[in-house]
Amino acid sequence: MNKLTTFSVAILASAFTAQAQDINQAKKAIDAEQFESAKTILKSIIKAKPSNGTAYFTLGNVYLTQSVEDSAKIYFQQGLSASDGAKLNYIGLGQMDLDKNDVTGAQAKFALASKDMKKKDVQEFVYIARAYMNANKPDYKSAIALLTRAAINNSQDAQLQLALGDAYYGDGKQNEAYVAYRSAFQLDNSLLRAKMQLGVLLKGAKSYDEASKAYNEVIAINPNYGPVYRELAETYYKIARNKPSQAAENYKTAMGYYDKYMSLTDYSINSRMRRADFLILMEDYVALEAEANKMIELDKVNPRIYRYLGYAAYKNGNVDVAIKSLETFITSPGNKAIALDYLYLGLTKIKKGTSADGLSIDPTAMSSGLVDIKKAIEMEPLAVQELSEVGKKLFTQKLYKEAASVFEFGSNVNDSKTYLDDNVYYGLANYYANNSKDVKVDVVALQKADAAFEKVLVASPTYLEAYLYRARTNRLLEKDDVMVKNYEDYVAKTTALGAEELAKPAVKTKFIESYNNMAASFANTDKPKAIEYFKKTLALDPANSYATESIKILK
Repeated sequence: MNKLTTFSVAILASAFTAQAQDINQAKKAIDAEQFESAKTILKSIIKAKPSNGTAYFTLGNVYLTQSVEDSAKIYFQQGLSASDGAKLNYIGLGQMDLDKNDVTGAQAKFALASKDMKKKDVQEFVYIARAYMNANKPDYKSAIALLTRAAINNSQDAQLQLALGDAYYGDGKQNEAYVAYRSAFQLDNSLLRAKMQLGVLLKGAKSYDEASKAYNEVIAINPNYGPVYRELAETYYKIARNKPSQAAENYKTAMGYYDKYMSLTDYSINSRMRRADFLILMEDYVALEAEANKMIELDKVNPRIYRYLGYAAYKNGNVDVAIKSLETFITSPGNKAIALDYLYLGLTKIKKGTSADGLSIDPTAMSSGLVDIKKAIEMEPLAVQELSEVGKKLFTQKLYKEAASVFEFGSNVNDSKTYLDDNVYYGLANYYANNSKDVKVDVVALQKADAAFEKVLVASPTYLEAYLYRARTNRLLEKDDVMVKNYEDYVAKTTALGAEELAKPAVKTKFIESYNNMAASFANTDKPKAIEYFKKTLALDPANSYATESIKILK
């Protein structure tokens, strides 16, 4: 071989090595969640060597991570035409099929990507498994099955063990995840994410001190590894939630770690969005509104920013900004509105329609708000849990009909943690809305109140007030037989609690109410029975004029 040929080969070998190093550099940036840096590196690789299909695939995955599906698809499709690593791009397109619930299409593309693989190769299987895990509806079991089969031929691949740990973690198998993460780090001690995930497992087990210790071990190896500070931030957030007395201090620590994480990423619009997500978690809506306004200055066309601004403005009482922002987000093409978007939009409309003194709500605003709230509940039934405090506030303001409209949503969601409270207040709101002399009785509303109190007694048989309110409700409905039965149940079950309960002045008052109403119901049909109940009233309150006068009339 002559010198010129040797030199040319050396240059080609050097160029190939440089390209490989650049890909690895991009992958390190991705692992460090420096996505903008990774995109810059990958675009430079593609420009220098358009035949590098791996670069297209890696870049497409970055865009998928950032939920920029259009750009991801363009790079995956362009990558299919590359001469080197083109087949990997089928995996990216396969994940996009999974996102559209097209499992058959995805599997066909995965088959193309893994065709003609050598026995010891695992890279394609790792990427396919991650596609299953990263899809909108993660399929961890398929990922585990695929990686387990791949491990039979090559169990010593660190990336395979890391992916297996993630799959087990996603599937709730903590012990298996621990073994896989530990193996990944033992195989490659530069793989800090594997070591960090051991701390994540401890955080999930609520061993927060041990989790923090594990994260600090990662920092001791590399103090510039950004993701570990995000995990520390989330750990201190959880500590704050579990120790209310020290919440302020721990929230401050959490935010400090999150800012450290941000300083080690790229402060791009996407990293700012991640910070905005954390501010929502922290319920720091003042800071969120400021962050959202900064993001709008950086990117005036990104519609996701309007979600953050809408949430913050709602929480901060800026109703006009909230309505405009949320409507802009929801109606922007390509956006995927979630239940919380509609819930906050509906609640903001109601808030806007509420009078300055809080004693009335514009009916049109109330109706429009309820339409959006209904959409939210249809998308995510447990969103009703956000409504409970809103309904209680309306109830306190004696806006009973409006409160009933809000509590009705939660009264039908059995799995909600506010289910019992919602039914209690739903029944009470409907009852009090019809318990005024100047109000025409709404029979349907009272029937709903009765049904709500019945649900309360099924969920909590010891909540004896529900018998009392069922009796009062049926008195308004003029169902005397049901009313008497409810009062009898209240009296009997309360009496069973013993003398201490009966000695309470409030209980005595309720017994007098029960006896007098039962007596009145028998006045025209069974006078002896009526007199019997009035005498029970007088045994508790000898000066009760209603019972005294009624007995005189009945005799």
